Amino acid sequence: MASPNPQRELTLRGLVLGALITIIFTASNVYLGLRIGLTFASSIPAAVISMAVLRLLGGGTLLENNMVQSQASAAGTLSCVFATFPGLIIAGFWTHFPFWQTAGLSFAGGIMGVLFTIPLRRALVTQSSLPYPEGVAAAEILRAGANRENQHGLQALISGSILATVFSFCSGGLRLLSDGLSLTATVGSAVFQVSGAFSPALIGAGYLVGLSGGVAMLIGCILAWGIGVPWLTGILPNPLHLAPTLFAQDVWLHKVRFVGAGAIAVASLWTLIELMPPVLRGIRSMLQRTTGVVATTDQDLSARTMGALLLLSAVLLAGFFAAFLAPVASGIAPVVAAAVLFCIVFGFIMAAACGYMAGIVGSSSSPISGIIIIGAVLCALMILALQALGLAPNAMAADGQKLATAFTILLLSAITATIAISNDNLQDLKTGQLVGATPWKQEVALIAGCLVGAAVIPPVLNLLYQAYGFTGAMPRPGMDPSHALSAPQPALITLIAKGIFTHSLDWSMLGAGMALGIGLVGADLLARCRGFALPPLGVAVGLYLPASVSLTLAGGAILGWVLKRIIHNRQKQLATTAQAGGAENTTGTMLASGFIVGESLTGVLLAVLSGATGRDNAFSIAAYLPAGLPNILGTVLFAALCWTFARKTLRPS
Repeated sequence: MASPNPQRELTLRGLVLGALITIIFTASNVYLGLRIGLTFASSIPAAVISMAVLRLLGGGTLLENNMVQSQASAAGTLSCVFATFPGLIIAGFWTHFPFWQTAGLSFAGGIMGVLFTIPLRRALVTQSSLPYPEGVAAAEILRAGANRENQHGLQALISGSILATVFSFCSGGLRLLSDGLSLTATVGSAVFQVSGAFSPALIGAGYLVGLSGGVAMLIGCILAWGIGVPWLTGILPNPLHLAPTLFAQDVWLHKVRFVGAGAIAVASLWTLIELMPPVLRGIRSMLQRTTGVVATTDQDLSARTMGALLLLSAVLLAGFFAAFLAPVASGIAPVVAAAVLFCIVFGFIMAAACGYMAGIVGSSSSPISGIIIIGAVLCALMILALQALGLAPNAMAADGQKLATAFTILLLSAITATIAISNDNLQDLKTGQLVGATPWKQEVALIAGCLVGAAVIPPVLNLLYQAYGFTGAMPRPGMDPSHALSAPQPALITLIAKGIFTHSLDWSMLGAGMALGIGLVGADLLARCRGFALPPLGVAVGLYLPASVSLTLAGGAILGWVLKRIIHNRQKQLATTAQAGGAENTTGTMLASGFIVGESLTGVLLAVLSGATGRDNAFSIAAYLPAGLPNILGTVLFAALCWTFARKTLRPS
């Protein structure tokens, strides 16, 4: 029989604190996503802020802190809908973001994301050996804050955070250090390029991911930049006469990245097939009535509650889909019903795939954009099928399929909320498992986070659009287009949807990626026969993500493997595991967690300051530095940072 947990866990003050953190993180992530197409996972910084505030208030517990970070991270992750909703303005269908439609679809999709994580929790967390780098890091932070006796681990966490904070501010804020290094070479007309990011967080994430995931991403990066980009730049024309570096980036963005998206589609499907047995066991155990007492650390929301929430989500989705179509079309019932069913079925499939990817590379590096691209293609094909069957209103095909394109983006926004929440929530549930949290209470906090985040997103989107505009879609005449937010993902999604409906999309790259994905699955099966593993999804992710991310994360994984081998050899020489084991399991993990904490907090702070000042370079001193100096300083100091990480990890605790 499980003993009751005496610690405070789900509290009113925790929910209020989580809501306040939510507002900051949601606004920051929406701005950052529209500006550069990237966001920060908010789980770790939320845990740090929660510990500091609750310690000041007094009586804060480890589990209460965990609830706050779960709520805040859910809302911060829900901001990923920035990748789709602005497409409705870029496509010329909306002129602003209606509050109820934007918030309602975000909330309904978020609830589904939470519900889908419940059976997936058993398959991907409880019964899985996936590393969950950010979930483990958040748990280490919470433990270090709660256990004041763990001074060595706490010191390692703090020192890693300080090092990463200083480095990240000098890089992203002052621009004293470059944020990466890129080398380009040409052989004839073929362009070869190697890029690396000077990111402490990626080094820390690579250390926590381990060698298998890191090597898989490295292979994907080699396929993209060692084969794909050189081959395509060698055979494709360059009508704009772009410089080799820009031409290579353009080919990767518009060609090779679609190969990665196709490979992700096949690898995701294969991953789901492999995960099906534990997922079904999780669903079966969730639905079974238990006569005995279930441990508090394994209690999810009841099946009845889940059914009611799923019904609520479906009703909300149907209502908002109908409200979108009804003013401009009639006979919309088949389209609405198909859209809701698509959200549920495709949402669950992609939730499993995204959760698996987050378990390998972390939420920040999980390629949700690739999944959204797949979703855009399938959404558009579904609507085309309904049109072919005569089940879609004629108004959807009018004016160059404008309404069909807009509805695809709207439907995709709800799915984006679902997969984004599933992607991040499994990290939170992993943290909860490690610190002994009650799952159902954590799931309640996650739903609360979705509610607050959904309420914050529409006014933030409207504020940013009216202040800056989007590239190619300005709210008022006379605005400076150079200050417009680039909104890269919404622009790409709109381009794909229009391309499918107007039959102008190039399918060759997606098809090549799917063929490659089948080959990767076969290679993994052969590798397993020889006692190795080559995760096809990891390779596909390496293809899709920028080379700077893949290479640096792989470097962190290889560095971690080398350090662990050295420690293992010390164990043999000293014939004792206590001394070396502490260095490996405590110091290295805490330093890696500190790297992620420092860069995440700095990124959030810089995003807030950018939003407040209206400039993303308000603190830059790059104009006063000699050309090339930031590259030299960045390279030297990043190498010194990695050397410091290795030295501290190898030092006996």
